[in-house]
Amino acid sequence: MMKKQFFVAAVISVLVVSHASAQKSRSFNSSSYTTALGVKVYPGSGGAAVTIKHFVNKAIALEALGYAWERGGRATGLLEFHWDIPAAPGLKWYVGPGVHVGFYNDKYYNDIRDGKGSYVSAGLDGVIGLDYKFKNIPLNLSADWQPSYDFGNERYHGFGGDFGGIAARYTF
Repeated sequence: MMKKQFFVAAVISVLVVSHASAQKSRSFNSSSYTTALGVKVYPGSGGAAVTIKHFVNKAIALEALGYAWERGGRATGLLEFHWDIPAAPGLKWYVGPGVHVGFYNDKYYNDIRDGKGSYVSAGLDGVIGLDYKFKNIPLNLSADWQPSYDFGNERYHGFGGDFGGIAARYTF
């Protein structure tokens, strides 16, 4: 239920932002962009995130992700270094570090110890992926792998390699 509500809220956010910018996006006729807002789907966990990505210069972007699924939520910030792929205009590859904080509800594991079924965990992230900006429409697609290390309790502690997903964003 929470996943559906989150997805609907993300879609509505993208539609409102795109409608609010009634004029053509500055990135419309370009294969680059400055800021993009959209949804990132995580096939491995079945969840989705609201994602906003902003380039501070031609090669460096900041990305913020708000992720929710049936076990809780997670907020992630990434610093991404981008490089063009010369043979494919609009396509870049990127890599970078990040941090996250997660809020988890273990009632779905039936493993509530001493009446404590919720946990908070912080950690470090990495990201590597591909980013493509369509030239004649204000649309950006990306696919990446986002491994992380949690510094939480025994359940949410250690390496996690199951994050990574596919994003579709409206570009400004």
